Formats: sequence, C-alpha cells, structure tokens
Amino acid sequence: MPLTEVSEEVREALAAHRPVVALESTIIAHGLPRPRNLAVAMELEGCVRSHGAVPATIAVLDGRVRVGLERRQLERVARDPEVRKFGRRDLAPALARRASGATTVSATAFLAARAGIGVLATGGLGGVHREWTREQDESADLRTLAETGIAVVCAGVKSVLDVPATLQRLETLGVTVLGYRTDRFPGFCLSSSGEPVDWTAHSPEEVAEVVRARRALGAPESALIVAQPVPESEQLDPELHDRVVGEALDECRERGIRGQAVTPFLLDSLARRTGGASLEANVAAVRGNARLAAQVAAAL
Repeated sequence: MPLTEVSEEVREALAAHRPVVALESTIIAHGLPRPRNLAVAMELEGCVRSHGAVPATIAVLDGRVRVGLERRQLERVARDPEVRKFGRRDLAPALARRASGATTVSATAFLAARAGIGVLATGGLGGVHREWTREQDESADLRTLAETGIAVVCAGVKSVLDVPATLQRLETLGVTVLGYRTDRFPGFCLSSSGEPVDWTAHSPEEVAEVVRARRALGAPESALIVAQPVPESEQLDPELHDRVVGEALDECRERGIRGQAVTPFLLDSLARRTGGASLEANVAAVRGNARLAAQVAAAL
C-alpha cells in the first residue's frame, strides 16, 4: 500500500504465512491514563507473542501508516498529547497533512485487512448510540465491519451504547457474530449484555473453521465478530454499572450533551464514578481478546 510502512517482523511473518494479529492503538493514546497505557500496550503485544503470533499494532505517524510499531513508536503514541484519534474517514486527510494519530477499530480493521492481516483484537466495538431514534448516531465501526473481511475478537460493544439496536444493525449489515464459549452477547466491561447470540464457538479451532467456511463460500467481504466475555471475576459490578450509566445519561440531558460527545462523556463518567474499575475490566477484556486472537490466527 502507498504511504504505508510495514515493520520487518510483520512483513516477514506475512510473507511466510505465519500468524499475525492486528492491535488498534486508540486504547493506548486515548483509552487509558498515562503511564499505564504504555505498560498495557507492551503487555498486549507480549500476550500475542506468547501465544504464537506476531503483534501488529497500527497507527498513523507523520502522515504514514505504520503496521507494526517499534518500541519508540509505541512510546510516542502513548506519551505524545498531540497524537489524535483517527477513524477510517480520517485516514486520507491525515496522510495528506502528514498528521499523527491512533487508529480506532474502523481504521485499524481497514488497514489491517489491506495489509493482509486476517485477525484483529480489541476491547469493545462502537455501535448504535442510545436514543438513536432521535439523534440517528452510530459508530463508523459498523459500516467498516460490513465491508471488511477480517475476524475481530472483542468483548462486545461498549456497554454505554444501545446493545440490542447494535445487534439488529449488525444483522442487517450481514455481519456474523459468534459468541465465544457463551450464548449471550458480552457487555464490554460486563460479562453479559443479556442479549442472546445465534452461534457459539468453543475453541480457536472452531472459530478458524468458520473463517475457512466463509472464505470457501466466497461471500461478500464482511467481518466476523468473535465476542468473548470478560471473566465474571474481573467484570465491573453490574448494579454499579447500571446506576452510574443512568446517572450519566441524566447529566447528559441536563447539560445538553448530544451526538458524538455522548459516548466519550459516558465512558469518562463510568471510569471516574467507579474509581477506575471500568478501566480495569476493559484491560482484562482486551488482554483476553489478544490471547484468543493469537490462538485463532495460529489455528488459521
């Protein structure tokens, strides 16, 4: 790809058909506080390696896509306050303006697939926002997932979103959802959203078989979502979650916070009002997802 630099390690792994796992960088730059963010970034890459795959953290630095970051580049993403957040729609102007930014799920999935990487690990996906009927606001993740052939290992969608509406939207877009060892769709920092899933896989090999079947069908390009719940022992207390989100939604209405500003406000409120417990659940989820993604990539 033009304006793209693939690290030597990732390039050699892809050429040799060895397992590679893409990692999004927004969690490093914007999802966790400093200096914890760098430690988590290194931990996630180490987790992928320890389970037999090569990590490919993706970001945009100085107008070039970087697929696979060196330590100094990871440090820059984690420490530089000027690093922005780029979704798929931002990529062209970012490259043209030689800007730097961390990539969201939509941008990471798009770039990973174009680089030939078949598996992505992340925390929670974006989705349909609450009160969609009034605001008609949904994440760009959904459209990208409908158009990108990649397996995405996640912990469901962010729990501050409208989960039932998001699942309906994914069905409409033709995006397959697998629950991993669960018949309930995970709730990001909660083990369960309470919503059922139609299909369940019980091992990385079963997930790999689904990927192979999709390829054999020659179906239109779309993502396979592998939804793995955070362990119950590491989830956020559900009652605390519901109370805090309810209070934060009331505050949104009182302060007139609307549109794209709602989800960041809710997530920030959740982190502050739970004393950081929601962030710990997020880290636990993405850690498990990196491990499973590496196992799926190895099985493929």
